[in-house]
Parts: sequence; C-alpha cells; structure tokens
Amino acid sequence: MMYAAHAAFAGTGTRLAVATVDHALRDGSADEAAGVARAAAALGLDHDILTWGAGDVPGWDGRGNLQDAARRARYALLSEWAARRGLAAVALAHTADDQAETVLMRLARAGGVDGLAAMAADSHRNGLRLLRPLLAVRRAELRRYLTALGVDWVDDPSNDNPAFDRIRIRKALETLGELGISVPALAQVAQHMQSARTALEGQASAAMAALAQSDSGDLLLDRAGLLDLPAETARRVLIRGLRAVTGQNGYPPRGAAIDRLLAAVSEGRDDTQAGCRLLVRHDRVRLCREYDAVRDLRAEPGQAWDGRWRLIGPAESDTHVAALGPEGARQCPDWRVTGRPHASVIATPAVWQGQRLIAAPLANLPQGWRAEPAFPSDA
Repeated sequence: MMYAAHAAFAGTGTRLAVATVDHALRDGSADEAAGVARAAAALGLDHDILTWGAGDVPGWDGRGNLQDAARRARYALLSEWAARRGLAAVALAHTADDQAETVLMRLARAGGVDGLAAMAADSHRNGLRLLRPLLAVRRAELRRYLTALGVDWVDDPSNDNPAFDRIRIRKALETLGELGISVPALAQVAQHMQSARTALEGQASAAMAALAQSDSGDLLLDRAGLLDLPAETARRVLIRGLRAVTGQNGYPPRGAAIDRLLAAVSEGRDDTQAGCRLLVRHDRVRLCREYDAVRDLRAEPGQAWDGRWRLIGPAESDTHVAALGPEGARQCPDWRVTGRPHASVIATPAVWQGQRLIAAPLANLPQGWRAEPAFPSDA
C-alpha cells in the first residue's frame, strides 16, 4: 500500500504519512515495524509506529476473541493517529482475497445483507474515513508488484495458525475454488450485497426523516410508523438510532439483538442494548443513553463527555463533568419539566464539585451552565 500510494500521488502535492500498528503479540513484531519505518524513510515519507497497549488503547487482556480485539484496537489507534496528523483519510491494504475470506466468515455466521457486503471501498468508522483501493487486487498480484520493485516483505506467522477462523477459511478457499466458489466470485457477491445495502440504507434514511425527532440527545420514534415498516428497514432505523444516541459508529449489535429490540417495540416493553435504553410507550419509542454505560465517565468542563456533550459555564475550581445519576436527579426538583423520563435524565451530564452537584443543564438546573453537542452524529 505504501509503495503504491507513493507512486500514485508522486508530484500531486498530496501529503502522505505512514503508520504501522505493532500489536506486540509476538517476538520480532517491533523489528518488523522498524523495518517499515526504514522503508518509509527511504521514500521520504513520515512514519509512526503505533504499539497496542503503549498509549490510550489498552493492550490484550487475554479475554475474548483475540483477532476481534486486535482489529478494534487497530482502528482505534489509526483513528487517533489520523486525527493527530490531520489526515483526511486512511488507506488500508485489504485485497480481494481478504474480501472473499470475510464473505465466507460472515456466511458461516448466517450474516445478512450487511455481513455479506463485507468491506466497502470507501467507508467511515470512529469518525475516520477508510479507503480500501486494493479490494479488486489479488494478494499474489501485490507480491509480484513488490518483486518487480525489488522490495522484500514479511509474512506474519499467525497467518498459518489454524486456531484462527480466518486462517481455516483461507485454507478452505483452496478447495472451494474447485466448485466455483472462488475469490473473484465471492468478491462479486460482496459487490452485489453492497448495492443492496445502499438501497436499503436509502429507505432507512427516508424512514428516519419521517419518523424520528431529537430530544436533548434522545431519539424519539413514532411507534406505529416504525412497526409499519418492512422488518429490514425497521432494523436499520433502530441501528441508526443506537448510533445517534451513543455517538458511536462501529460495528452494530448482532442481528439477534436488533430483532429483540424490534420485538420489544411490538410487545410494548422496555429493553437495553449497546449502552442505550429503549423505552416504549403507547405512541412512541424513546432511545436514550443507559446510565450504567456512562456512570463512571469523567471529563473536565468544556471537554467532550461521552463523546457527545460539552458543558460550558462559569469558571469554578475543582469541578468535573459526570453523569447526573439518581442522587443528582434528587437534587434537581424541576427535572420533570423537561418532559423526559427518569432513565433518560440520570444519564445526562452534570457539573460536580466533589460530591456536590453544581449544575445539570439537561435536567432543568442550569445555574449558568449550558450543554452543547460535542460532535454531530454519524447516523
């Protein structure tokens, strides 16, 4: 990717920078990252090594799915790096082979349209634009390209470890190709599913515009209108609602979790999912932040809290921003004037001085403070 981008943008004035993520999971990874740094320097490119666990992104704790945790950490590190560098986008070197493997992995998990659409050539994650310009290129073609340039490469030994699902899928592809289930065919399936996803997202956008309204960070949905939608469109509306309320635009909850939320809407019961509360009333559905998801968050006044709010007000010493909570709500005698339910109000930001509540502008206790959205929603 580095060599191809350097060749493609030579003389255009486009600023390029390079990052290598060192997951620090095996001996030799640091030396390999340093080798990329030397190669970048030879091309005159700035290079940074992003080590998992060395900064604000916690390292591997030995629990859960290692490859999934590594992937999430990788994107978090790249997002922080791109923001620090002031980069408009990050180009990733995923190939047609990676795309085919992803389709098969999603198929094994009974993935729907979004799952089988696999990786998009142009997408956003965590506020970062991701470009994958090599999705139509085979892995072997890239190796031939490097060989022609006289450039060597390092094969990650974990790519031969059958303990990982992706590696078993990669081995299976060698046999499936004899049945016509080839890398090009699977990549084409992804393209077809991406077209279907685009059409479905268009319907979800129209439904959101017709059924949704914002209420101080919460999202209100017309219940009857939501239930009248085709099930797939309704699911996408709920996913957009979750993203709007949490300010997070990563992987959505699994299909079964969204189906459970849709069933709750139909049955008229409340539910919790992905750091949100679903509160169902006769004529409407409210999505608000879940208190337990934000109860331990802290920020300085003026800084982003929960990635969604900034509290601005008079300068006071030793203050911090944290969730209002049940105790804080008891100190806001007029919080009901907001018209929002208790579950919503206690998850809003407030200004504290130690254990003393100073202000809660979203609970009708402004005291000279105001709450401003920190970032526009990606949903």
